[in-house]
Amino acid sequence: QVQLVESGGGLVQPGGSLRLSCAGSVNIFSIYTMGWYRQAPGKQRELVATITSGGSTNYADFAKGRFTISRDNAKKTVYLQMNSLKPEDTAVYYCNARRFNDWWGQGTQVTVSS
Repeated sequence: QVQLVESGGGLVQPGGSLRLSCAGSVNIFSIYTMGWYRQAPGKQRELVATITSGGSTNYADFAKGRFTISRDNAKKTVYLQMNSLKPEDTAVYYCNARRFNDWWGQGTQVTVSS
């Protein structure tokens, strides 16, 4: 059983930055592959970035070079640093944990607007 709680979303101007956090309530956080996904109104959920237990990362094309996923296993937290934000980044961002099963957080709203 894994419980995930996202935080850090909010309103930011184009070109600005946000850092999202996802805290995992789980015994051994380090064994999970963690990911960030997002869903905009009227659109399907899409992968933003993942990071494995070994620290290997994978990014969607739109995120590469702008977003950075990282994890702190001691704090049982995964982060998504988002820079150079664009209006099209506006979405609800969800944290995901995967190991045999998938668990999802409740989501945090990111709005990029002037």
